Amino acid sequence: MTKVNELQKKWLNDPIYKADFEAITEEFEIASAIIEARNLAGLTQSELAKRLKAKQSLVARLESGADNTTIKTLQRIAEATGTYLRSLLNNLDDFSGFPRRSVLGRSVPYPPIAP
Repeated sequence: MTKVNELQKKWLNDPIYKADFEAITEEFEIASAIIEARNLAGLTQSELAKRLKAKQSLVARLESGADNTTIKTLQRIAEATGTYLRSLLNNLDDFSGFPRRSVLGRSVPYPPIAP
């Protein structure tokens, strides 16, 4: 059975796939930072949504990378999770070409990408 990271390396040799993948990487970096901040604060999506005075579905969309967000919303998330916007944004790593990355010393997977 082929491992996901082996497939990812193979697919990244395709210039079209690589360009598409890199185009969405930043969205998933932001989503991962939101998830990490929420988890470090010990909050569920519902609890974070309550602090934001928003619906849980908004948090789910932001964490899935399905919705774009604003700096203002990121600031509200930082405050709701007891951190600073600068800290939240500083946790974004550059894409290394592999399907996992380190956030705050933890290995975090990128969401699966279909071929």
